[in-house]
Amino acid sequence: MTMPQNAAPGPEAGPLPGVLVGAQWLGGRLGAGGLVVLDASVGAHRGAERRIPGARPFDLDGALSDHDAPAPHTMPAAGAFTDAVRDLGVDDADTVVVYDGAGIYSSARAWWMLRAMGFDRVAVLDGGLPAWTAAGLPVEATRPAYDGPRGSFTARPRPGLLVGSGAVAAALADPAAAVVDARTRGRFAGTDPEPRPGLRGGHMPGAVNLPFGELQDPDGLMRPAAELRTAFEEVTGGRERLYFSCGSGVTACVLALAAELAGYEDPAVYDGSWSEWGVPSPLRPVTTGPA
Repeated sequence: MTMPQNAAPGPEAGPLPGVLVGAQWLGGRLGAGGLVVLDASVGAHRGAERRIPGARPFDLDGALSDHDAPAPHTMPAAGAFTDAVRDLGVDDADTVVVYDGAGIYSSARAWWMLRAMGFDRVAVLDGGLPAWTAAGLPVEATRPAYDGPRGSFTARPRPGLLVGSGAVAAALADPAAAVVDARTRGRFAGTDPEPRPGLRGGHMPGAVNLPFGELQDPDGLMRPAAELRTAFEEVTGGRERLYFSCGSGVTACVLALAAELAGYEDPAVYDGSWSEWGVPSPLRPVTTGPA
């Protein structure tokens, strides 16, 4: 079902049905002209032995993060992002589907980064590689890297989709805004240790907790839009201006994806997240216990 890099493209993929696509939708379009599939897996799933046929590595643990920044997974500057995405052969006119090996985890980060850089023709594969294989769709051995032609992608940054600690501090003081933390309840409360050394436990005073896994059903698919809306309203008290945080800006983007599906407008992701806020210096306010 995959198209070799030097083969003529097949029929065009057509418009995306939304910010989320199913395995069958993607499976019926592999090899379509102008369709690019990106594997945004991180950690243990990065460089796994199998992939969706033809997928290219959107490497959040590599070139798609700024390694000179103090916090992990920091968004690269526009020029570096342009170069990295062009190296994946992505053109401005392409349609992109991103997935990851865990399900819906780091793929949402890749989706949000592309949106933040002005690229809207991108969707997340619902359920990721587990849903793909559960549907009986084909996989192939992972190649070391993409080695096809460079693309024409150009970053056009959109301010406000990724924000810093100052914007988050202002949101915490704004009664119309809510800062929603995607970490587990134990990490949010400070009863479970942080996986990154040197970070304080707990959360920002005034933040609320909605672990990203609670927005997915037992099969790892995103819950229906109405259920997502209810989940947000229960923790935010109906506030519409939402800011999302997590450990390093990755799973906060799962909340951003859920918010998009639930009909929220203009949410923001805190790029540094707890990896920045939780450091001992500069000393930002931290509290423990449940929200």
